[in-house]
Amino acid sequence: MNPVDWEQELKKYEDVIASGTNCMKIKAMVMLTRLSKHAPEDVLARTIPILTEILGHNVSNDSAPTLQEAAAYCLKCIACRGDGELAVEIGGHGATRSLMRLLPHSEGRMQKVLTKCMLVIVSFCNASRTVVATNGGVELIIGLLSSCTEDTRRYLLEILSVLALRRDVRKALTRLRALHYVVEAAGFGSMVSRERACQAIGLLGVTRQARRMLVELGAIPVLVAMFRDGDHATKLVAGNSLGVISAHVDYIRPVAQAGAIPLYAELLEGPDPSGKEIAEDVFCILAVAEANAVEIAGHLVRILREGDDEAKASAADVMWDLSGYKHTTSVVRDSGAIPILVELLGSGSEDVKVNVSGAFAQLSYDGTDRMALAEAGAVPILIDLMNDVDEVEELRDNAAEALVNYYVDPLYHDSVSDAINVPSFRNMQNRLTHIRASNEHMARSLRRMSVEQLTWNPDLA
Repeated sequence: MNPVDWEQELKKYEDVIASGTNCMKIKAMVMLTRLSKHAPEDVLARTIPILTEILGHNVSNDSAPTLQEAAAYCLKCIACRGDGELAVEIGGHGATRSLMRLLPHSEGRMQKVLTKCMLVIVSFCNASRTVVATNGGVELIIGLLSSCTEDTRRYLLEILSVLALRRDVRKALTRLRALHYVVEAAGFGSMVSRERACQAIGLLGVTRQARRMLVELGAIPVLVAMFRDGDHATKLVAGNSLGVISAHVDYIRPVAQAGAIPLYAELLEGPDPSGKEIAEDVFCILAVAEANAVEIAGHLVRILREGDDEAKASAADVMWDLSGYKHTTSVVRDSGAIPILVELLGSGSEDVKVNVSGAFAQLSYDGTDRMALAEAGAVPILIDLMNDVDEVEELRDNAAEALVNYYVDPLYHDSVSDAINVPSFRNMQNRLTHIRASNEHMARSLRRMSVEQLTWNPDLA
């Protein structure tokens, strides 16, 4: 097979566009779309000014729409080549503005071709996104969505998901009460586009007003579906956005009821550090509801038994956080986690032992939890860790904090008395004494301030 002489083919194309009939021009552009899969990118780049000029013509003869449709289709095919440089060049020649001008007056196949062309360009070209976002493009897309066919709707939603990553577009969507299109985009179209829409939902959900609107529009089940069915990158985006939505007391239970907790458990025991971080943060939010805390603790116990060292460290870290909630200390105790945690405190990795010791330091402030820890054999291990100079300082401090609480408990005073002469124990004891004194002083100051304010303000008194 003879190699293609691309320079000769380009010259033929230029000659036809310059002097051929409209029918010949359309045939030449159809041939160009076929060749665009194989032609060198530098050759394709030289056709862009010609095609964008055709697209931008303000002509009124009957053949103009057909020529412009063919040009748009050619530009879409060229924009799909390579890593996006050609799409950026197409945007630089003004194609985006021409597409915005033509779209409102198009329908059927013409509208679909123009929409697909715009989607490829704005997906790769930041400057084109700016052109659309700042020249009425958001209103244009919303208007088209209200009357388009199902075939075109997908591409319009995908354009919207690209644009919604811009702050000004998100503000416009909220102002125009068009957030339902973002939720729809997260559940419809290509996975890349749906992931963008999920990310936009997370960015929108930071504000209270938009978060409420998104929940009312059904964002929670859509995000959970993406969290469950997406690839790893999509799971991270959906999980993070769902965490943003859950950061309000009214939505903690709906998120859990939609099936999110097992999905976060999968992230927690997965290999990605960012996934673990997302899961830890969201578990701490969801556990504000006691029923959620019980379910979360069940997953944590399983991970503490079966997970690798990194997963166990993350699960122990969440247990540490849950140990600080008044209503979840009993949840931690009743979950059966304490004997497993005691075993890990003696034999786990350094990160695991640090996090377990932190949880034990927190639990040791409650008498019932102190008893449960002692019965599981935690006290001798805590003493050994506090005395071990080879252990990291945080671990020894956590162990000392727990033992100080045992020392002031008459039930365990004698069993930890031998530890009192260890410097780390005395240092922690002094530190806690100062902290408690400071807290009491602060509480008295607040009470005094309240009385003084009431006395000073006769309307309040």
